[in-house]
Amino acid sequence: MTEPARFDRGHTDDLMTFLAASPTPYHAVANAAERLEKAGFRQVAETDAWDGTSGGKYVLRGGAIVAWYVPEGAAPHTPFRIVGAHTDSPNLRVKPLPDSGAHGWRQVAVEIYGGPLLNSWLDRDLGIAGRLTLRDGSTRLVDVDRPLLRVPQLAIHLDRSVTADGLKLDKQRHMQPVWGLGRDVRDGDLIAFLEESAGIPAGEVTGWDLMTHSVEPPAYLGRDRELVAGPRMDNLLSVHAGTAALAAVASASSQPASIPVLAAFDHEENGSQSDTGADGPLLGNVLERSVFARGGSFEDRARAFAGTVCLSSDTGHAVHPNYAERHDPTHHPRVNGGPILKVNVNNRYATDGSGRAEFTAACEAADVPFQSFVSNNSMPCGTTIGPITAARHGIRTVDIGVAILSMHSVRELCGADDPFLLANALTAFLER
Repeated sequence: MTEPARFDRGHTDDLMTFLAASPTPYHAVANAAERLEKAGFRQVAETDAWDGTSGGKYVLRGGAIVAWYVPEGAAPHTPFRIVGAHTDSPNLRVKPLPDSGAHGWRQVAVEIYGGPLLNSWLDRDLGIAGRLTLRDGSTRLVDVDRPLLRVPQLAIHLDRSVTADGLKLDKQRHMQPVWGLGRDVRDGDLIAFLEESAGIPAGEVTGWDLMTHSVEPPAYLGRDRELVAGPRMDNLLSVHAGTAALAAVASASSQPASIPVLAAFDHEENGSQSDTGADGPLLGNVLERSVFARGGSFEDRARAFAGTVCLSSDTGHAVHPNYAERHDPTHHPRVNGGPILKVNVNNRYATDGSGRAEFTAACEAADVPFQSFVSNNSMPCGTTIGPITAARHGIRTVDIGVAILSMHSVRELCGADDPFLLANALTAFLER
């Protein structure tokens, strides 16, 4: 059983390293895979036949990873215990024809991904990272992690209305970053620069999935360093905790009674409808193939799914000291108060009473406090991969997470204790 949770600054240090090294979903899953490899996991290809051997395995597809650990002697109908999360965050993504500019400025044409707080991207030093596809179909990751681009804000002298009416940004006209000077905009300049940065021969890149990121590293904040400020906590904080929990369970001396799984999907921020999103077939395919690889039938698959539980872990809202009226008056999750249990009776979250009992048991086993979150009745409630997972696979699902401030900002804020507390709760859940 899990030892009682005590604050471990080492875990939070490691989270900060993970955030800095994961500017895109592709980097995040590569880093998660590397950590799982060190715990004995091995990659399996979806195009290969799978065997029913025990041990840790994982599948990579684009910006998604599904990893699972089969205990010794697991029957085909053994249920799964899943930690679900997502790898993507709102940001500025490079368009198919990226080279643009005007009035002597070189710019990069970008499209808005998800729902970012646009003002948080202004006057930030931005790098560029992502996935490059070569002529032979292979892919390479690239990360220019230095000040390369900037979305310059208009000086107040040229728009006095901002003091009275507030800042108003047009997504097309006002969010295009600059990256240099020059009157002649040449097609292919950005990709040629990235080929050189990645050590790829000129002209070999024929496809790309690129996005910008703030190059300011994560940092402890506050008088007592009890807070952490950093990028992409929504939702790499959960990906990191889930990876740590799965590795811990797989490395433990005792074998889990169920099959622990980490499922980290892409494209949650724009609806999850892709081959790497939670509304796609990836998770179901992996779970079914695991059952069949161990000699199972459709009946075994049905039995395994019926006993399966998923914790959908995604960041939520801590009570904001400047906007407390936006929160439910009786539910005020606080940072460093432990993970939150998310509830919405209209099924924007998948939690029900039995799910609450499941999460309570995990937190009690790990000696981790937890809090409850519901939205103010007058405010629309967000959603997660939880309801999608429950509906698509018929899997009992519980929505949880860590309470943060500044969600969808280029730089979010969480408590320094909470990532470790979440990882302990997830470990206890996977062990049960």
